[in-house]
Amino acid sequence: MEEYREVDENGNKMGVTRIGANRWLVIIAVILAVTAGVAFGYAYRQQLLVGHLTAQQTVANGTITDMQGQLSAVTAKLNDMTAAQAAAEAAAKARAQNNAQTEKSAAAHTGPRKNAPVDKRYKQLQAQLQEQQKQLKDTQDLVAKNRADLEGSLNSTRDDLNGSIAKTHEEVVALAKRGERSYFEFDLSKSKQFQRVGPLTLSLRKADTKHKSYDLEMIVDDNQLAKKKVNLYEPIWIHTENESQPVQVVVNRVEKNLIHGYVSAPKYKPSELATVGGGNLTPVSAHPQSPSQNPPTPNQSEQ
Repeated sequence: MEEYREVDENGNKMGVTRIGANRWLVIIAVILAVTAGVAFGYAYRQQLLVGHLTAQQTVANGTITDMQGQLSAVTAKLNDMTAAQAAAEAAAKARAQNNAQTEKSAAAHTGPRKNAPVDKRYKQLQAQLQEQQKQLKDTQDLVAKNRADLEGSLNSTRDDLNGSIAKTHEEVVALAKRGERSYFEFDLSKSKQFQRVGPLTLSLRKADTKHKSYDLEMIVDDNQLAKKKVNLYEPIWIHTENESQPVQVVVNRVEKNLIHGYVSAPKYKPSELATVGGGNLTPVSAHPQSPSQNPPTPNQSEQ
């Protein structure tokens, strides 16, 4: 270690300064500053990611709400036209009965007449009723077509915003081949016991085969949560502390005291995103696979 001695004007020794110790203090200070900068940058990135996901969810909810409003308006219009048709038919029948009774009464007083002219008003009323029925049928067909288009667009929007839903094992395998998320298939029997499936712990409490729904309890981040009357193919989204994106639970088969489905989780954790390339990762599906590569298959949970 390098050192030197200072002396005063009279040649007296004043002290010893150790240059090596000062260098170590400077190095430690630099390391602490770099560590603080990295921690601040990671926290800032996580805050931006949360804001981006929140904005996407808000846009999705607004789109679904608008489509549901349009579908409700079309349904209300169809109901009003159906009620108007029923009222018009009832009025036409009442007029026809009144005209028939009037003609019958007049014939009884005046006697039978040969080649009696047909009531023009009755013919006009029948023609108007037929025209109204034709217009109403055309309108009903148009409304039904618009409703089908809206429902299809709504379902497509939900799939695009919430992610694809696999209804069979083969579709789960196809989703896993994309390489963007990990998939864990499971079979749950009705029980108070919990079963570990991927990042979640699940327990089936009720399976309704008639209405194709079920009650599920989960343990997420040491918290016990309950989901009741969840429909078949209806995704459950869970935000956990250890995942960069929400975890998805989907049930695609409901049987007596048994359900089958899968858990979908992000393939990369926040720590992996932060340490590899500053968090800029490209999904596996963006890179074409060579014929020699075998695509991943969904992980099966241990029964």
